[in-house]
Amino acid sequence: MRIGVWNTAFLGDAVLTLPLLHTLARAYPGAELHFFVRRGLAGLFAAQPELAGVHEFDKRGGDRGLRAAMRLGRKLARMRFDLWVSPHQSLRSGLMARWTTAPRRIGYSRPAYNHYFYTHTVDRAFGKADEIDRLLRLARPLGITDLVTEPRLVLPADAEAQAEAFFAALPPGPVLGVHPGSTWPTKQWPEDYYGQVMARAHAAGATVLLFAGPDEKDCAARVLAASGLTPGERLRDLSGALALPALAAHLRRLSCYLTGDSGPMHLAWAGGAPVVALFGPTTRGLGFFPRGNSTVLELDLDCRPCGLHGPRACPKGHHRCMRDLTPDAAWDAVAAKLDRVGG
Repeated sequence: MRIGVWNTAFLGDAVLTLPLLHTLARAYPGAELHFFVRRGLAGLFAAQPELAGVHEFDKRGGDRGLRAAMRLGRKLARMRFDLWVSPHQSLRSGLMARWTTAPRRIGYSRPAYNHYFYTHTVDRAFGKADEIDRLLRLARPLGITDLVTEPRLVLPADAEAQAEAFFAALPPGPVLGVHPGSTWPTKQWPEDYYGQVMARAHAAGATVLLFAGPDEKDCAARVLAASGLTPGERLRDLSGALALPALAAHLRRLSCYLTGDSGPMHLAWAGGAPVVALFGPTTRGLGFFPRGNSTVLELDLDCRPCGLHGPRACPKGHHRCMRDLTPDAAWDAVAAKLDRVGG
């Protein structure tokens, strides 16, 4: 049996799909399971034991446009999938599902055109369940009742070895990771607030690691300047220095991780790290919050949420959802997690 699971959305969405993959692998132990993700994410899932293949879809580049999608659709049809599962609700994803010619194709019941693309549809139950549980609803038409509800991310051995060597060279004591950047500007906590928490953690004896993606290095540099700290033994600037699998391996070794609502946030809690997550334009109620040993800090404002991802700029012009989340509140949550490991 050959199964394809299609989730070419953001990093966090792919991580949250892991419990569905675990569930399908358990229900069909002899199946060949393939995972389709957006460009740049394949390496993160390359070591997952359930997967026979991880395939990238370059929706913004080489796979962009109808002609490229049709070309991929023909390729998928040649792979002869028996089952196709897609949590994506876009027209392109629906077309891709239909073009696989898989005899069983499962997707969400909305938009209405999904009833043409899929042989079985389920209500997404948005607002009624968390995202992991919404994804697991896609197993219902298969009669699967033995559900895996937590992600188990298995990383490549070289990524684990790189992180292990790095942490072995750090001074003893708790380690705070800070990731200030975000794809969505309104999800970003003020840079000077991050700097204040870094300075307090450093003064309390913790080692501080600053993380940033390649496009976030300028933001990280401003946060570092705001902290008043200089890189050294107990402050390491890892901005833009880690490939995604290595980033995940570093995050899972932290004593605490301070970040916004982001893809790396999901990497951290899925790896077992204690997380303090700062939610502004998005809310815990949308269902994309971190589980495990995680604390979500958010404010009760009548303008929240202002979008599923957060707009480019605050519609109200004040950005209170982030500005009124104080460094003191964040430090209290961070310090509690650092204290548990001797901070």
